[in-house]
Amino acid sequence: MARTLVAATVLASAGALLAPTPARVSKVVVNYEASQALPFMEKPEALDGSMAGDVGFDPFGFSSTFNIKWLREAEVKHGRICMLAWTGFVATDLGFTLPGDMHQVSSVMAHDVACKYGAMQQIFLWLSFMEIVHSFGVAQTMWMGSDREPGDFGLDPLDFCSTPEKKADMQLKEITHGRLAMFAFSGVVTQAVLTGKGFPYF
Repeated sequence: MARTLVAATVLASAGALLAPTPARVSKVVVNYEASQALPFMEKPEALDGSMAGDVGFDPFGFSSTFNIKWLREAEVKHGRICMLAWTGFVATDLGFTLPGDMHQVSSVMAHDVACKYGAMQQIFLWLSFMEIVHSFGVAQTMWMGSDREPGDFGLDPLDFCSTPEKKADMQLKEITHGRLAMFAFSGVVTQAVLTGKGFPYF
């Protein structure tokens, strides 16, 4: 036992005479780029700024799970629908309606009346047809290797996108107004239901 203690003491003393070994420093380079919209989060890899209105906003990480072109197609489509929906909702409550007693109702009540008279079934059929036609464009974009941009159906009769600069400007305006319209339509329906009043719903 004594020999063991003496050996340990000698080794400890000898170790004290050795120069300390410098700590190893890891040289791993971290490529971190903050999101423009959410600076406290990392910029999503799929949001590379190539699409109009891309400011790196994806707090739930959808772009890492789903095809970014499919997400943009859905965003553009819902934005366009909500721009029309807000306009139609408010216009109806301002008195712009079709002739006939069945159409002389508020926007909130229009759904139930349309179901009663069969108009909603016609709307459903037409929208289903449009969705089928739309799905061909989505398939071209995502699976057939087409260079078609999401939301582009070649519809520009007034030549608003005659130059690349004009096209980029119009795309940014459309996506910005579409996003605003999605919030606006949700808000106007909620306020109309809660207040039970027509435009301006208070």
